[in-house]
Amino acid sequence: MTHPNGRQDVLHIAIVGSGPSGFYAAEALLRSGRNVQVDMIERLPTPFGLVRSGVAPDHPKLKQSTLVFDRISRQEGFNFLGNVMVGRDVSLVELQSTHHAVILACGAHSDRRMGIPGEDLEGSHTATAFVGWYNGHPDFRDRVFDFTQEVAVIVGHGNVAADVCRILAKPVDELRSTDISDHAFHALSESRLREIYLVGRRGPAQAKFTPKELRELGEIEGTVARLDAQECHVGAQCEVELASPTNTFAAKNVELFRSYILNESSGASRTIRFRFCLRPVALHGNGRVEAMTLERNALEGPAFAQVARPTGACEVLSCGLVFRSIGYRSEAIEGAPFDPQRGVVPNDRGRVLDDSHHVPGLYVTGWQKRGPSGIIGTNRADSIETVEALLSDFAAASGSPRPGATALRDLLEGRGIRIVGLEDWQKIDAAETERGKATGKPREKFTRIDEMLSVL
Repeated sequence: MTHPNGRQDVLHIAIVGSGPSGFYAAEALLRSGRNVQVDMIERLPTPFGLVRSGVAPDHPKLKQSTLVFDRISRQEGFNFLGNVMVGRDVSLVELQSTHHAVILACGAHSDRRMGIPGEDLEGSHTATAFVGWYNGHPDFRDRVFDFTQEVAVIVGHGNVAADVCRILAKPVDELRSTDISDHAFHALSESRLREIYLVGRRGPAQAKFTPKELRELGEIEGTVARLDAQECHVGAQCEVELASPTNTFAAKNVELFRSYILNESSGASRTIRFRFCLRPVALHGNGRVEAMTLERNALEGPAFAQVARPTGACEVLSCGLVFRSIGYRSEAIEGAPFDPQRGVVPNDRGRVLDDSHHVPGLYVTGWQKRGPSGIIGTNRADSIETVEALLSDFAAASGSPRPGATALRDLLEGRGIRIVGLEDWQKIDAAETERGKATGKPREKFTRIDEMLSVL
């Protein structure tokens, strides 16, 4: 947007969400050469999304991306507005009136349901709740997990399921020097779990673990990873999949699974058991989970398109804890189109669509855009694509000036909202780091919003 005299107006962009996709979108905007003001809006007082609250505490290297995000946040033209929830404190329509464009980057914070009887019994949990709980996310601080139970079942064969399994199985002394939340550390230290089942609806060749994550499950002190030989059978179409040079992870996974066949569980305090081609049918119990019915599946179809078909053969597995880890799901934002079937905001390369028509000034990136797939770095290219679409749309537009953060702050402060700015977050960050020093941890997170605000 350029005035006749050649002066370029400020392009005010609001980014809703402060996870990787939000920060990579901010980076692309600030590097664009345009006169851009980026206002990042986050419902928590703390930034970084799932890098802070989703990465397992024993994988600290994965959290180093926050150093990149921190550098982005310090660039001229960047504002952080934490403790502000779009849809509660400010509407999307109001945000569109103060900014030229809004980028939705809220991620996927809920889990897909299994859709079976008994799913809501006490003792049945989502992986999201457990991961958020041990990472100190305020939403899950007060969740209770009954570690007096001896058998747990994790439904899912992906890296989140592996994280859940590893935290359940690991000796707590190995977690003592991590940033695991104090309440989780103490609860896990009294765990009586002795068996953990990892159940998947397809076979070993289709498991979605990365080999590194799968290998770690076989290296936990005092825990043995094992499976029965018949569980590791692969059919002809699976052999085709494993032979593909583009499918190296699967081949390495099957090799690891086969190495676990001979493992003996005697002498180990805990056992991880891999089960394949099983789908949950129901959870049973008198008020709380006591057992799970599983139905045997058979794989049908060509390589890379095999479908798990139920066979009717069932078994009952006694258990006291269940964690479902079958995929994340985005949630609708009031005022924005949403596809409930796919769990994403409909879009064309980041441009939000309503009945196939682009909603002017509204964009999306990250898991809300493409679904919950990829790793942290995957979001960079995704966000760049969205930003390129946005800048193209505003390349020749002569829209009216917008007040941006100035008007937004006035609106929020008029409603009594305590905005947490970048300097405020830095104070919280420093306080958490100081709290961790006393026990040799990188940080001790505040797990309640009022605790965070009290620092300020």
